[in-house]
Amino acid sequence: MSAFDRISTPQVVVAAVALALVAGAGGYGLARLGQPSATPAPQAKSAERKILYWYDPMLPAERHPGPGKSSMNMDLIPKYADVSGEAGVRIDPASLQNLGGRVVAVTRGTLPSGLTATGVVDFNQRDVAIVQARAAGFVQRVYNRAPGDIVGAGAPLADLLVPEWGGAQAEYLAVRRTGDAGLARAARQRLVLLGMSDGMIDRIDRTGRPQTVVTLSTPTGGVIRTLNVRAGMTVTAGQTLAEVNGLGTVWVNAAIPEALAGQVRAGSPVNVTLAAFPGETFAGRVSTILPETQGETRTLTARIELSNRGGRLKPGMFATVQLGATARPALLVPSEAIIRTGRRTLVMLALDGGRYQPADVRTGREAGGKTEVLAGLAEGEKVVASGQFLIDSEASLSGIAARPIGDSDLPTGGRP
Repeated sequence: MSAFDRISTPQVVVAAVALALVAGAGGYGLARLGQPSATPAPQAKSAERKILYWYDPMLPAERHPGPGKSSMNMDLIPKYADVSGEAGVRIDPASLQNLGGRVVAVTRGTLPSGLTATGVVDFNQRDVAIVQARAAGFVQRVYNRAPGDIVGAGAPLADLLVPEWGGAQAEYLAVRRTGDAGLARAARQRLVLLGMSDGMIDRIDRTGRPQTVVTLSTPTGGVIRTLNVRAGMTVTAGQTLAEVNGLGTVWVNAAIPEALAGQVRAGSPVNVTLAAFPGETFAGRVSTILPETQGETRTLTARIELSNRGGRLKPGMFATVQLGATARPALLVPSEAIIRTGRRTLVMLALDGGRYQPADVRTGREAGGKTEVLAGLAEGEKVVASGQFLIDSEASLSGIAARPIGDSDLPTGGRP
């Protein structure tokens, strides 16, 4: 009899049951090993940021339940529920990068020197002489003058016949012959009141003859701006016959943008260049700033007085004016980083951990793509130079308050 024949039927049944139990336990263990752990799942879920809704930064009022396109056909971005309690708002780095976001550091440097403005050469309106008729009469002769002519001091303009002077001059000569000094002085004073000059009265004394024709001449040299006298015309006492503008100095009226008017003051040195004289610079100073703003161009007029030797500077010439050539150190940020809302001026601070916060700033001069920061930032802080409007929209949606100027690291905005 074989060994198999000696095993009883009950023993075979027990062995089969035991083998089944072992196989079932092994299969259950393999299945448990193939399944992910039940404990980490809730932890991974808790690490995810919850999306409240999707929106377009250009239309923050629109809210969408999922990704897609806005009414402006812009890609929607998620609005996360951020409960970390840290300052600022968190922005997805990928979203900011896709929008061309750029972060730069606040640095100390010097702005490109001065302010450049355009101007026009004009007559010096303080150097104007008026030629008037001192008495009524008739124009006997003119000297071939015309408006625009450049004349010297004492240049004759016209001869004027004044009939009423004849009798007074004859009376004066008769009184002088009497030898009464008192009466002679009174008669001479009468001639002055009639409009005769001391030089003309002296000629009457020398010649002893009445002179009823007077030559009107220019009191100063310059250009004849107006000339209203013709041969044969009748003139009245006090009538303006000519206007002469001096050319020894000229004005340059420079148009200063209203936003930069605070950088210009009376007495500031300027350099003026003209296309007519390439490579030549004319130095001067701002004599005054006119009190009226031009409504059409939103500019103020800075008046600059220049010496005009030889009359080279002609009224009407265009000029380029360089003001405030002295550079000074300043705290600088790119001008594109500045957000002006009309009521305040902001920048977007880049904080640690991918967070951003708006900050109030006070700005100064602007030139060469850089803006001076007078207060609100510290040297070395980082600001968003492009893409900041997306962050500002996100911060507004999240109710993030801007950092006041007094809360910056240094109230003056820089380190020594």
